Amino acid sequence: MGKMEVERKTTGLAARDPSGLLSPYTYTLRETGPEDVHIRIICCGICHTDLHHTKNDLGTSNYPMVPGHEVVGEVVEVGSGVSKFTIGDIVGVGCLVGCCGGCSPCERDLEQYCPKKIWSYNDVYIDGQPTQGGFARATVVHQKFVVKIPEGMAAEQAAPLLCAGVTVYSPLSHFGLKKPALRGGILGLGGVGHMGVKFAKAMGHHVTVISSSNKKREEALQDLGADDYVIGSDQSKMNELADSMDYIIDTVPVHHALEPYLSLLRLDGKLILMGVINNPLQFLSPMVMIGK
Repeated sequence: MGKMEVERKTTGLAARDPSGLLSPYTYTLRETGPEDVHIRIICCGICHTDLHHTKNDLGTSNYPMVPGHEVVGEVVEVGSGVSKFTIGDIVGVGCLVGCCGGCSPCERDLEQYCPKKIWSYNDVYIDGQPTQGGFARATVVHQKFVVKIPEGMAAEQAAPLLCAGVTVYSPLSHFGLKKPALRGGILGLGGVGHMGVKFAKAMGHHVTVISSSNKKREEALQDLGADDYVIGSDQSKMNELADSMDYIIDTVPVHHALEPYLSLLRLDGKLILMGVINNPLQFLSPMVMIGK
């Protein structure tokens, strides 16, 4: 086993109730098993899902809870069965830290759909202990759920790719939307929306950001390189964009109507829902049927 002097106790910032406030919390990490990687955390991104869980918006929160699932750190210890990582490597950990390994999704390397997947925090690991996330000094993770960060990429740049980045890239790939010259819409310019603009532009798409106000116009157009910026309540501009988009990535994390955006899609266009919302969404079915 490769190892340095490793402290088993660590300190994180934990939510202890639905107030949304975090405070220092000290807990003991599990022993590094044969397939485990012990990581000293350098930084961790903040995802809107962290807010949902800390405030118990989804009704599933368990406290004390250390949030964070966009983790980048340095390997300080590896188990005897770990071959992909060595001490000193810079690595990342995303939303998952475990799975059953035997179901159909797991056999297809789609562990995120495993019915027994284990989340990075607010879950229970196979040893019966609660999982804690990346707002901490260290973590121990099975090597299957650790990725190597490429040399030259800063930790703070890599961290958001581990949730927001893959969240956007996955549907673009799955639905065959990586080809150039497509026209796409990004609804909402939070963390996932930022990644949506960057990935879509890198793929050669014409990108329109759809927002609720003008306050992010400069950021969208000048900083991120979007081609157009539209306020969703501007009915005249929305009418101009009707039947013009191959896809819309909807990143809005609160309840909102879908019909205004469905009308922007071309025949066979895709409305991709990415926002975690704690209230049911609804829409008029003919809006979907007539657009296939």
